[in-house]
Amino acid sequence: MNMIAVPPQRSLIPEGAPFSPEQRAWLDGFFGAVLAAQGGMAPADLPPLDKAGLDQAAGPALADNDEAPWHDPSMGIDERLALAKDRPLAPRLMAAMAQQDCGQCGYNCADYANALFLRKEERLTLCAPGGKETARMLKALAQEIGQDGTASTTSPDAKVDVDATEAGHPPAAGLPGRSRDNPVAARFLSRRRLNGEKSAKTTWHVEFDLSGSGLDYIAGDSFGVIPKNKAGLADQIIALLGARPEALIEGKSLRDRLIEDVSLGTPPDSLFQLLSYLSTGDLRRKARTLANGEDPDGDAASLDVLAVLYKFQGIRPGAEAFLEALDPLQPRLYSISSSHKANPGRISLTVDTVRYRIGARDRLGVASTFLGERIAEGEELRVYVQKAHGFRLPENGETPVIMVGPGTGVAPFRAFLQERKAEGASGRNWLFFGHQHRDHDFFYEEEFAAMRESGLLTRLSLAWSRDAEGKFYVQDRMREVGADLWRWLAEGAHFYVCGDAKRMARDVERALVDIVAQWGARSTEEAASFVNGLKKAGRYQADVY
Repeated sequence: MNMIAVPPQRSLIPEGAPFSPEQRAWLDGFFGAVLAAQGGMAPADLPPLDKAGLDQAAGPALADNDEAPWHDPSMGIDERLALAKDRPLAPRLMAAMAQQDCGQCGYNCADYANALFLRKEERLTLCAPGGKETARMLKALAQEIGQDGTASTTSPDAKVDVDATEAGHPPAAGLPGRSRDNPVAARFLSRRRLNGEKSAKTTWHVEFDLSGSGLDYIAGDSFGVIPKNKAGLADQIIALLGARPEALIEGKSLRDRLIEDVSLGTPPDSLFQLLSYLSTGDLRRKARTLANGEDPDGDAASLDVLAVLYKFQGIRPGAEAFLEALDPLQPRLYSISSSHKANPGRISLTVDTVRYRIGARDRLGVASTFLGERIAEGEELRVYVQKAHGFRLPENGETPVIMVGPGTGVAPFRAFLQERKAEGASGRNWLFFGHQHRDHDFFYEEEFAAMRESGLLTRLSLAWSRDAEGKFYVQDRMREVGADLWRWLAEGAHFYVCGDAKRMARDVERALVDIVAQWGARSTEEAASFVNGLKKAGRYQADVY
């Protein structure tokens, strides 16, 4: 009679051993077969497992979202690294990242860390939300790759899923228009302002024609835009360099390279290193100090490339060396605010213009002002669709959904509602939206009113933070209607949040925990566990930035 090996009920792998859930399952299955062959010896009777031997047998320990207590975008990098300090290298690489799973790097956080660890990716500056502090830490940690004997023996052809397996589709890096490395051309159609004239914000609804691009998308996906720097900024830099704008560098004029190819925002350490080679005395020491991440004059956070050239005025690097010292111009990702099923061949975004002043200069968001002010109707730009990492409508159209999206966070929920209508989904839909002033900042007001009248939008809960003496946010509105919100969750609703990762999303989650505790008759710890259970079941999904 053949004996079937059954994994032990209690894992034999020591707590804290750096294995992914898949590695744990494989090892438990293996030892389950050993137990069966030995007549069912109880786990407690087995000698302690040799953790070092298991590490070698199971291969390198990779980063995994489910094994990452630092996977929280509201945490600072120091706190994340402290939680990961005793972990293997790949999880520590992950902890250095911004934890937003925003897709701007082309991966999610765990997959980007694993790709670096397995040498499938060499670029250390792809984590846009993490900025310079993440790039510096990744550079330091990358020195350890290969030193522990595991990464160095990993085959360069080792497979790592570098795309969104949770979304149920294969890696798409080589497909046209499906990754930042392989964009396609799309045509800019139009823009219209969503705020009133008296609003403190400038937000645009922008549309593109995809008909000639071969692209489609699913509600919940993001749209990658490769912007251009402002021509006037490039001209100022050329003047400070004392260079010729038409000078050819790798077959392209210096001016075009500055507009289209390199980042003119936060200066990389390599720019300060270059300036240190070309300077002497105090300037040289200052450049070296800045290159090491220090801030001798207290202005490092306010410097962009042009400000650096003013700071080190008189030092004129050669144009080619200067370009090589700059980071590549990064694409920007935006949540898609339309449904392809409802609007085939078209796509829309909801874009806040970034504009602020430092000293005597206006600073501009590169992509937001490119889309909101500089690109002309009919002009082509390079774009791609970034598949969502687990941010999708439920497969069953009867499932109710709760959506929390203040400000531009409403974008994917406009897409969700259009999608549900196009699919004829019968599930109830509840939207929480908020901004500063109702009279000036109610995005898509007429559309949502029509959705309410038709019955598509079951409930619309609004919060205006500047219309009364005390500030009032979407999380405050959630608490006001907590009993109903809990009832929806108890009836199987999926919960979604989109927007600011550092404060809003954290405050919304805290409000949800409080609601579950109050109306679900649970302790705070039990309520937090319930919310974590929603996440693991795919019923709580976030698109944060």
